[in-house]
Amino acid sequence: MIKSDPAFLTGQLLVAMPGIGDPHFERAVILVCAHDPEHAMGLVLNRPVEGLTVRRLLRKLGVEAGEAPRDLVLMGGPVEKERGFVLHTAEFSSEPGSIQISDDLLLTATKDVLRAIASPNDRPRKAILTLGYAGWGAGQLEDEIRENVWLACEGDEDLIFDDDHEHKWSRALAKIGIAPEHLSSAAGRA
Repeated sequence: MIKSDPAFLTGQLLVAMPGIGDPHFERAVILVCAHDPEHAMGLVLNRPVEGLTVRRLLRKLGVEAGEAPRDLVLMGGPVEKERGFVLHTAEFSSEPGSIQISDDLLLTATKDVLRAIASPNDRPRKAILTLGYAGWGAGQLEDEIRENVWLACEGDEDLIFDDDHEHKWSRALAKIGIAPEHLSSAAGRA
């Protein structure tokens, strides 16, 4: 499992609360890929880019895409939207280009992972290609969690890699025992 400091959320899912106030994150499910005292970085897992497939993007980047999956590309977040990231299982690793998120989950942003996705022999078992990422400065994510902007839950491969983007938010909430209809967009303090 995750070998990170339990005070941080690397490998966890963030689930947006209703009324978040930012259309980039309304009903978003985000995998936290890195989190330490200085910053946090994650990928939105349920925002397909309309009409853009992995195969089409690979062709645009000059990578032979004959064997590439037809999966949709996701909008990983509003920061550096032209930059690509591949979230994938550990069958593929690019030293030093891959960042380990958990025992079986890595993040790679080098062109060799794109060639691996297109190859029937080198392809990771599961992969998601995203454009952009979500980022937070020092203490910002912790503040947002205290303000009830996000709920956190354990990430699991089925939820992370599932292509049912429309229901991913409600399924993430169900993992922590919350029905979406029981959430309010107003936060209170006792």
